[in-house]
This record gives sequence, structure tokens and C-alpha cells, in this order.
Amino acid sequence: MANGQRKVLELFAHPFREVGGSTNARTTGEGLHLTIKSGQPVPDLSAATSIPRGRVFSQFLSSHHEAAESLCEYLMGARDIDELKSMAEECRSLVNEQLFIYCLSFVIIRKPELRKFRIPTVVETLPSKFASQEMLQKATMAVKRDPMGTDPIVIDAEFTGTLRKAEHKVAYWREDYGINSHHWHWHIVFPFNKDLNKDRKGEIFFYMHQQMLARYDMERLSHGLNRVLPLSSLRHPIEDGYFSKLTVNNSGKAWGTRQDNTMLKDVARNGGIEISDLEMYHSRLLDAIHQGFMLDRQGNRVPLSDDPPNEGKRGIEILGDAFEADARLSVNCPFYGHFHNSAHVLIASSHDPDGSHNEEIGVIGAPATAMRDPAFYRLHKLVDELFQEYKMQQRPYTEEELGLPGIKVTKIGVLQDGNPNNLRTKWNQKDFEASKGLDFGGSALILFRFRHLDHKPFEYHLQVTNTLPAEKEVTIRIFLAPALDERGNGMSFMDQRLLWAEMDKFVTKLTPGENKLERSSLESSITGPEEATFRDLEAESNTESGSEFGQCGCGWPQHMLLPRGMPQGMGFQLFVMLTDYAVDKVDQVIRSRECSNAVSYCGILDSKFPDSRPMGFPFDRMNPHLINGPRIETAGDMASQFDNMLMEDIKITFDETS
Repeated sequence: MANGQRKVLELFAHPFREVGGSTNARTTGEGLHLTIKSGQPVPDLSAATSIPRGRVFSQFLSSHHEAAESLCEYLMGARDIDELKSMAEECRSLVNEQLFIYCLSFVIIRKPELRKFRIPTVVETLPSKFASQEMLQKATMAVKRDPMGTDPIVIDAEFTGTLRKAEHKVAYWREDYGINSHHWHWHIVFPFNKDLNKDRKGEIFFYMHQQMLARYDMERLSHGLNRVLPLSSLRHPIEDGYFSKLTVNNSGKAWGTRQDNTMLKDVARNGGIEISDLEMYHSRLLDAIHQGFMLDRQGNRVPLSDDPPNEGKRGIEILGDAFEADARLSVNCPFYGHFHNSAHVLIASSHDPDGSHNEEIGVIGAPATAMRDPAFYRLHKLVDELFQEYKMQQRPYTEEELGLPGIKVTKIGVLQDGNPNNLRTKWNQKDFEASKGLDFGGSALILFRFRHLDHKPFEYHLQVTNTLPAEKEVTIRIFLAPALDERGNGMSFMDQRLLWAEMDKFVTKLTPGENKLERSSLESSITGPEEATFRDLEAESNTESGSEFGQCGCGWPQHMLLPRGMPQGMGFQLFVMLTDYAVDKVDQVIRSRECSNAVSYCGILDSKFPDSRPMGFPFDRMNPHLINGPRIETAGDMASQFDNMLMEDIKITFDETS
């Protein structure tokens, strides 16, 4: 395995270096054809070479998606790591560099026989998606001065913009390497692929993005900013511009920029996008939500309901598939369109909609960079509003669905460094090697240093009483939300429901009597493992066994699990709910434990989502109306009415001197 891991690292290193294709590669008038070492011909890959090298690759563009599908299909034919290496080396210098890394990552994640190999972080394989053009220039000049230097060259990253604009107070969050890496990997695990029918894909699309909005709003509130507002219209100016200062690679080709108050216009490139079409798709989706059904291509009604699901699919999943616009998963793509992807490209093309200036699209047009742009959150707030409109059509949860007889949560809290219910955040920094992803013309080690929010690990402490005569298996659901809104007021259930961020979800057994439970924040069901650098993986490949399991890269970064909080302390509420695992469980054999981290955001590869409840339960619907009990006005009211729930006030303090 160690030898195989080294071969994987060789494939990911230096994607921008011109290494020359295999002698078995040939180009004809019909396009690119390749022949693997066995001499067997493979399908025409002209689509894979349609994206010029050195340009942006984006899964949101239909032509780029077709290119990726073509190359992925070819590489998926590899029978082992040696054959994959041979096939990849044939075409790596003939296809777009970013496309190459995307497809290589897709194949290693998707093929069971290759999944044991770990892939290096995208921060090092494609560093130009994370480091500014100025950083690349500084690195290039430093190497020119001392090309054979033995001491590492460290270049510090800076966040874009100045504090003259309030929006830039949260630039560190939007531009965090871990958040953007997660978004890149999420779109690899959930690609637009004809052979992929991942369980509850449309619902995960809804939930993961709704949770990102909740976390972004918590971060904004910690700076005294209002929660993000949706795009009110595609015909109104976008108030906040964005200048990423990123370059597509070290050739100097820059990403497009957007001025403040930019008006969106019809796009006459990248396949063309008309605003009126997106407005029509939005209207049709909204009509479907209110009518309670969508129309398939034959004109048949497809009911939209979560109670009960339609042929095994909840309405939220059907709606999510239509929003994300996979022509093969959408119930009727020609009618309901491709709102999400097209809206990304519409905003990304706003500075040069007809391509007359030959400008690249903006960073919102590609998953690895999209979350840097403030417009990303306004667009997804618009998308989420339609999802929430659907959720408001669903009945409230009943007492039977919310309760768990015989189980009583008596105490909850968090502990960090011995301090109860007072968590602390701080600044930290991490170095990534840039000289494996880009060629700076020398052998010197180039390190890019990124400053990021962080916190020490902490533990959840729970006391639960099981009054049943036998052991009971339960699911423990942990959420966190700000205690106060922008004006410093407490929030109603309906106002706070979209701010509850899932922190963890796990299954445990309760013995009769009192149970004391501890759970480390490092075990969170939303976070992935630490970014695997080339240095980490090279060290592993020198051992006898290497890493036992690979990792799919999908998952919220552990260092961003907590919101920033405030220097004087900021009030949050911790909400814990226990549910019956006999109801929650999904009968299946999990086949891909290598890719089962961050299950709440990413599911489990090749397996069903391991929780039968709707994602976001119990906050995904309106406040419940109890038959026997007072009206539920707040989350605290709900917790007080059910023994299997409890809410606790905690504080998060940001140490700005760290």
C-alpha cells in the first residue's frame, strides 16, 4: 500500500507542469483518442479536451460537466492503481489541469479498490484557488533570488478588502481554506453524473447549504452584522462587489471581478443564460410548492410531500434534485430548468456577460472558490427561501414524533479546559506547501501560511435517566444557535429555527437508571478529518502499512465547528434531543466506512443516509401545536414540554489577542 500511496501522490503533484503526453496518445480531426498500455482502444475523449489548459474549470457549466463526465468515465476503467497511473499520465498534459485534478479525485473516491489511498488536500494540488496573485508573485520572486534554497520560503496570506466595508469583517470566514475545500469535495461526492443516484441527494443539497447559511449568519451576528438577506430580484443591483485577487494559475490569468451595485444581464457565452428563463423556473418551482405537486415529462403529477414520501422520496428530495438541475435526476429538467447552476454562472459572468473582454468568470462560478463571494450567500438564501416555503406546507410534528417516553435528559453542558459552558475561540495558522501544485522554477520549498479561526477541543456532558426496565438505544442530536437576534432580543421558534446549527449526532445505548455521557467535539458528525498535506502523506507512504483508510475530503472543517463569538462573550443556546433509534435507523450494510465521516453533511458513500428522520429534524418545520399543553412559542418552550429534550445557555468568547 505504501508504494501505491506514493503513486497517488505522483499523480496529484505538479498538475500545471508540462510533462508531455504518452506516445500512445493521438489527436485526430474528430478529437483526442487514447490507447492504454494493453493496446485496447478507448472512447473518443474530445469533450475532455474542450476546456483549454490554464483556464477555469467549473462543474456549474454544462459543457465542463460533460468534459468531466467523459474523462471520469475513461479513468473509472482503471483496474488498479498502476493502470490508473498509466492512463492518467497519458492525458494529464492534454486536458485542463483543474479538470484533471477533479476527475482524478472523483475516481479515487468512487472506485472501491482505490478508496484506501488518500488524496492530498486541494489547497496544495490547486493552491491558486486559495492564494492571491500577490502571494504567487512573492513566491516566484523569492525563488528567483535563491532557486536552490534549502530554507522554506513562507508567504503570509491576507484577506481581501478593508474594514471600510462592514461585509469584510467576515472575509476570514468566507475565504477560509477549510470551508472552501469542503465545498469543493462536496461537489465531488455529489457530482452531476449519470451513474450516480446517491440516497437523498436532493435533500442533502438543501440541508447542507441551509446549514452553511445558519453558520454564516451566526458569524455575522458575532460581528454585530445583520443576517444575510436573499437576492430580492435578479434584476436589482448586487450591492456588494467582490475582488478575489486570485489567479487561475501562475500564468497570471485572473478570475473575473464584480463592482459594487452591479446589474445582472443576460449571458451570451457559456451556453447562454437569460434572466427571464431563471425567473420562469423560479415561478414554476414556487407554483409546484403551493400546488403540492410537480409535473414530469409526460405531464403526470408527482406529489410533493414528506408525509408520506412519494415512492421512497420525500418531496424535499424531489425539489432539491430539480433545483440542482441534474437533467437525469430532475423530475422534468426542460420545464423546471436549472436554476441553481445557471444563477451561479449568471452572477459569475456579470462583469463580462457577452465575453467581449475575454474575461474569466468570477469565483462564484466554481465550487472551490464560490463561498468566498458575499453574493454566494444571498443567492443561496434565495434558494433556501423556496425550500422553506415548501417546509411550511408540511404539517407540524406531533407529540408522538417529538417525544421519547421513559427517557429524561436531566443535565447538559460543555466543558473546555475545565471551564463549564464557556467556550473560547482564537486565531491560529496553518502552512500548506505550494510548490507541489505550482511550478515556481526552482527546488525551494514554498509554504503559504493561512490565518484561520480555531478553538481547542471540548466535550459535551449529558446526564440522562432511563426509567425503562431495559437498555434503550437512542440517537442524540445536538444543536447550537445564537440566543439573541440583531437587535439584542430573544427569538421566537420560527425566527430562531433557521439558525440552529447541527453540531453532532450519534447513537448510544442507555442502561436503566442514570447515565452520564461524554462526547468529544472531535467526533462531530459534520466535520471531516484534518486536511492531508503532501508532507503528511509522504511520511505515511514511508511506513510499512500506510494509512488504514482513505478519506473522501467531504466535511466541515473541525477548526470552524464553533462560531467566533465576541471578545466580551456572546450568548448561545445548546439544544439536545434524544430520539428512538428503532425509529431512526435505516436497515442496511454500510459498504464504505472509509467515506463515512461528516455523515450529516455528506452521507455515506455507496450507502443510504443512516437516519430516517427528515434532515434538520426537529427544526425543519413550523413550531408544533401540542394537543395537551401550552402553545410552543420558543425552542425553550418545546424543550420544557418534553423530557427527552433540554436547552442550556452557554457563552462563546473570542480571544482577539491570540
